[in-house]
Amino acid sequence: MRTVDFDAKDNNGTIEIPEIYRDRVRERVHVILQVDEPKRDKDFIDELLERPVKVPGFQPLSRDASYERR
Repeated sequence: MRTVDFDAKDNNGTIEIPEIYRDRVRERVHVILQVDEPKRDKDFIDELLERPVKVPGFQPLSRDASYERR
């Protein structure tokens, strides 16, 4: 099986194979789609990751303390 790589736009469910590759296509092809994910708006978590809130006197738990049962 040969592999070719090209960008294409969806045309109502149809993807056109560029003419330079058409002579390589016989009857069947194996198709893998890589779809660009739509960009989403930043949310609260994204903002906190970019600019963490600094709280005076805050001490994160140690690993052992995080597993303690009370």
